[in-house]
Formats: sequence, C-alpha cells, structure tokens
Amino acid sequence: MMDILKRPYSLCQDHLDFYSKNKFIKLKNVLDDKSIAHFNNVISKKVSELNSNTISLEQKDTYGKAFIQMMNLWTEDNEIKKLVFSERLGQIASDLMHVDGVRLYHDQALFKEAGGGITPWHADQYYWPLSNDNTITAWIPLQATSLQMGTLEFSARSHQMRAGRDLVIGDESEKILSKKLRVTDFEHVIEPFDIGEVSFHSGWIFHRAGANQTELIRKAFTIIFMDKEMTLKEPENKNQLNDWNTWCPGVKVGEVIGSRLNPITYQIN
Repeated sequence: MMDILKRPYSLCQDHLDFYSKNKFIKLKNVLDDKSIAHFNNVISKKVSELNSNTISLEQKDTYGKAFIQMMNLWTEDNEIKKLVFSERLGQIASDLMHVDGVRLYHDQALFKEAGGGITPWHADQYYWPLSNDNTITAWIPLQATSLQMGTLEFSARSHQMRAGRDLVIGDESEKILSKKLRVTDFEHVIEPFDIGEVSFHSGWIFHRAGANQTELIRKAFTIIFMDKEMTLKEPENKNQLNDWNTWCPGVKVGEVIGSRLNPITYQIN
C-alpha cells in the first residue's frame, strides 16, 4: 500500500499549464482505494483522540461550524507522517510550483460534521508570514466527496485579485467575496471528488466549501507545502504573528524557514 506514496506521479504539460493559469488543479488517482481507506482510519482515530471540544454544533460560530480542525498530526502519529512526507505528494507540489523542493508549513485535518456549515470564501496566505507566493496546499478527501458533503470550491485565476486579501475567514469574507467574485470573469469551479482525487491550490487563490447536507462526516486532510527556500517576512497582521510563533518557531525575519517543524519533505537530487 505504501508503495504509491513513493511512486512518482506523471504530470503532463497540460497539467502544468492549467495550474500556472488557474492556480489550482484537481488530479485523479493521486492515491488509491487502499491508501485512502487506511489514512481515513488512522486520521479519524487521531482526530477523535485529540478532539476535546464538547460544544454542540448549534452553539458554534460560522468558523466552528465549518469543521473540526486538528493541526500538525504528523508530529502525533508515525502513520500520518508517512502521508505528509510522501515523495509522491511532494513531487507534485514541487513540479506545479516549478521549484527544486518543498518544505512543510503544516498539515491539518478538516472534518466537516454532519449538518456542518459552510467554509466561507477566503485566501489562505492572509494567515502566513511568508515572503512570496510559492506555496501550495494539497486537499485530500478521505472519502468520495459529493457536492452535498461540502466539497472544495475554487474561483479560478482569482489569485490575480488584490481585493479581499485582508479578510479573516468568516461571515464578512463570505459576504464581501461572494459579491466581488460574482462580478469578475473568474470561473467558479464546484465539482465532486472521486476516491483518490486530490486538489492542489495556491495560497492566494480564493476558495470555499459548501455545507455538509448529509448524515456523514466529510473528512479531509490537507498538507501545506512551501518552496524549500522560503523565507520569513515581517508579519503584517496578528494572525501572521501567531503563525510565526506556532509553525515557524525560532526562525528570524529574512531567514529560510528551516525550523524543526518545517522539514524538507521532497527535493530534486
């Protein structure tokens, strides 16, 4: 089963061109049925073990209703570490960004409860104290994911839009960005995910997810990669300051982000 984690994934020029233009891509058969079933089981157990939140869904705010969120699970479980350090995923991330290798920023489990709410429109890199946009997130659904479960949606090419980059994810970002994106030429892409299908998106692409209208938990696991030469910038907001202290401990502004939490997961030899 673990052989697929080491096996290269063949990206053609059309894949590279699509990502370069749209700053997201969905790729079929990145993982197989057995590996998805295995990591669904392993990650679900770890989330259940670590989740201490006893607040009911009805009592949560919009962000809380969006998902149960657990981060850096690679430090908690060696099986999950195998997925995060997968040469296959690292190679895809590196090739799409046209860099010589990638470091880990952090991973996270995002479990949208049955009846869970939307994930509002947002751009991830608002939160990151990173000096450039050579960042990419692998979004790995741990089951076939229908539109009704709250699949990931993208506004293709919206990385070109400067407006909205200063918005925290929440009710305001959903309201403002829904209006702004509606009057652009950016295509709103919303499609189901097959088993083993994985999407990759840039830090400045605007994206969201719908509510989970099913009786099942929508389970997803994400891995955020960055160019292995990425340096830390001076934080521009309190969220970036928090990320610096949490995910880049000990790194100084201007330095390559090479802390113990940011190992190189893949590089071209």
